[in-house]
Amino acid sequence: MALVVMCGQPCSGKSAAAACLAAALRTSSTDLTVRIIDESSLHLGRNASYKDMVVEKNLRGVLRSEVDRSVSRDSIIIVDSLNNIKGYRYELWCLARASGVRYCMLFCDTEVDHCREWNSDRQEKGEPAYDCNIFEDLVRRFEKPDRSNRWDSPLFELFPSRDEIVESAPVVAEAVSYLTKKVDSKTRDVKVLQPTIATQTVRTTEANSLYEMDKATQEVVNAIVEAQSCGLGLALNKISIGPNLPTINLQRSVGLPELRSLRRTFIKLAGQYSLSGPPPPTDADSAKRMFVDYLNREVGA
Repeated sequence: MALVVMCGQPCSGKSAAAACLAAALRTSSTDLTVRIIDESSLHLGRNASYKDMVVEKNLRGVLRSEVDRSVSRDSIIIVDSLNNIKGYRYELWCLARASGVRYCMLFCDTEVDHCREWNSDRQEKGEPAYDCNIFEDLVRRFEKPDRSNRWDSPLFELFPSRDEIVESAPVVAEAVSYLTKKVDSKTRDVKVLQPTIATQTVRTTEANSLYEMDKATQEVVNAIVEAQSCGLGLALNKISIGPNLPTINLQRSVGLPELRSLRRTFIKLAGQYSLSGPPPPTDADSAKRMFVDYLNREVGA
């Protein structure tokens, strides 16, 4: 249904804003499924997750994977993290577009001095806080969202150091309206992202299917070559490649070069067919059946 990306400096009030937004969404409709994805929900500590660039990159990967698994047209996902790198925000936007859902960003625009003060207060109270050196590093590398960028728009801005963050806040209400408003052909102020060829989930032809088909067809070719070299089944011109699989019926001896050529042509035809029809099979037995049927048509008795 929607993906909401929180953004802001460390200790800028993002988690409070995310909680308010989630509560407001649930209040607006009891049928809504709202989930917040953050470091704590994945059992990741703040300092441990940002202590160096390697672990920070791993953190973003974990969060992105969880968002990818969770985002759907049946729920609203709120990503409560720094999301301080514009390239990473673009990746999240691509996930929303690939899923065909609404997208927006909620930016907590808090002065750095206030963030630093709030972080110190948390340290004194023994609450989760950033080490000073990690905090300053994150502040220095923060890339502020720009509503002119597709991945930063629509942008809803909150000012936690100036205004109290509550469910009834005008910006929160505006975001709720955008995320829950019914969309029809006349709707102009709400944009539902549409998947493109570049962002659609890759069909299995590119991974498991092609791998299994390549492996399965090679096994069939090997079986034919071995049977012919050993003189097996030549009296009936039939070659068996396994139980519950069709028999290869040859009307003549077929050499390895011709078998390789037939195999390449079959894989190419299967790939072309998958562009307009169902994807090739992902299991070896189905691929073997298809290849045997093809061989029986081309060189069969």
